[in-house]
Amino acid sequence: MTGRRSPQTYIRKAESALAAARLLVKTESTDGACNRAYYAMFDAAHAALFALGIEGLTRPIRTHHGLIAKFGQEVVLTGHLSAEHGEYLNRADDLRRLAD
Repeated sequence: MTGRRSPQTYIRKAESALAAARLLVKTESTDGACNRAYYAMFDAAHAALFALGIEGLTRPIRTHHGLIAKFGQEVVLTGHLSAEHGEYLNRADDLRRLAD
């Protein structure tokens, strides 16, 4: 990612990954679609954590496991989003690793 990290930059990345996932589904490239769909969710989770002030430029989350755990703790368990959102992110991570 180039430029300064912010919720908006992560949302733009998420939108781009989602668009790519949709194209890959149309071409029946399921492994690629799983990967891009996961990264759309991954970047959206970063955006949520940045927007809440949990993640920032001085304390970026560097691992997939760390991001998923922090999303669960700070977004789901605090009630900003339902538990289903955390479950979806975990399931997408499982599918991405299987596809990769």
